[in-house]
Amino acid sequence: MAHAAQVGLQDATSPIMEELITFHDHALMIIFLICFLVLYALFLTLTTKLTNTNISDAQGMETVWTILPAIILVLIALPSLRILYMTDEVNDPSLTIKSIGHQWYWTYEYTDYGGLIFNSYMLPPLFLEPGDLRLLDVDNRVVLPIEAPIRMMITSQDVLHSWAVPTLGLKTDAIPGRLNQTTFTATRPGVYYGQCSEICGANHSFMPIVLELIPLKIFEMGPVFTL
Repeated sequence: MAHAAQVGLQDATSPIMEELITFHDHALMIIFLICFLVLYALFLTLTTKLTNTNISDAQGMETVWTILPAIILVLIALPSLRILYMTDEVNDPSLTIKSIGHQWYWTYEYTDYGGLIFNSYMLPPLFLEPGDLRLLDVDNRVVLPIEAPIRMMITSQDVLHSWAVPTLGLKTDAIPGRLNQTTFTATRPGVYYGQCSEICGANHSFMPIVLELIPLKIFEMGPVFTL
């Protein structure tokens, strides 16, 4: 999860997030190069004595500054499209979870476990135990296995919500009357936090998401849900 004074992105817990971080660094280097080039050109303009102000024909320069931005856009667009299509792939999920947004809590349904359904509310400050995180911990966590493709079916009961877990690279809108889906494969166990990322009313800031990811062997041993 994020910590105070953090500058970069959270550590990746899924292959998709690893690709997103790589693309972020790739795009950032291109931005740095563009900024350096523009600043260098401004510096030369301000410090160099112009000896010829009658230049009216510079076709070579015009060709360069037309083709170069197009090449830069291609270098950004190709990896971006690759990741976009990767996020939409659904490859034979091992488990399907349905998440329903409400004002202001989440309902989860394990469709592969006899329709197990439970609500997940934020823990009020009076119920927090030592080590719990204010505004982030919930009464019922979503327990999922690692190293197994998980499909999330996301919708809403009332208004627009957004189911987002940054460390997994997930952010999917929950829309009333529409069922969106996203998939992910966690690579390491742990407890990971997210929040609703769509302004959904007065208590928008108080509907967190908590995923508890455990090894697949432990998950297969039986119910591990604390309800």
